[in-house]
Amino acid sequence: MSLPDSPSPHTPDAADSPVSRREQIYLVAGRLFSERGYHATSMRDLAAELGIQGGSLYAHISGKEQLLIEIVNRAAAQFDAALFSLRDEALGPQDKLREAMTRHLTVIAENMDSATVFFHEWKHLSAEPLAAVIAWRDGIEAFYRELVREGVQEGVYRADLNVKMAANLVLSSVNWAYTWYRPGGPMSPQDVAVSFERMLLGGLERPEGEA
Repeated sequence: MSLPDSPSPHTPDAADSPVSRREQIYLVAGRLFSERGYHATSMRDLAAELGIQGGSLYAHISGKEQLLIEIVNRAAAQFDAALFSLRDEALGPQDKLREAMTRHLTVIAENMDSATVFFHEWKHLSAEPLAAVIAWRDGIEAFYRELVREGVQEGVYRADLNVKMAANLVLSSVNWAYTWYRPGGPMSPQDVAVSFERMLLGGLERPEGEA
């Protein structure tokens, strides 16, 4: 689920191949937007990082917002591919929710730059792409509500559970991981998901002996 690697900006392949150069522009823009913020990163900054003239960027992209839109779209597609296939998997409610959390965290861990841009910089989009991101977020929230509701319906989670609030709590916890999780640390995405499950989902489960 990671974005493709691209060659160094100073190699002949990167300079000679429009596809490689375009991909490289997106990768470097993602890193700069993540480190400095969208508004604090200029096209001049991007060109300098790539080792090219500022005007050369416009042979590959129409402008800075195009970069932000593409980074956001790619991140959304990665979450979609990781999560929505779970609907067809034969897992119990708890396992399915735990797996969703693990996959969600894995997308973030494997794509920290684009995840940071996705969760922190999307608000700088203009009206139409902003509306698309909001619609996407509504869809992901609905997906997590489905998972929690399934657990309630099957008697795994408490019958009086507020499904919307529980789903938002789970989703918020995994989304916020981009601010503190560091790949290569002592905890894998699965470790974090299991820890979150123990802390969060224990409050969802029906107590033993409850009718």
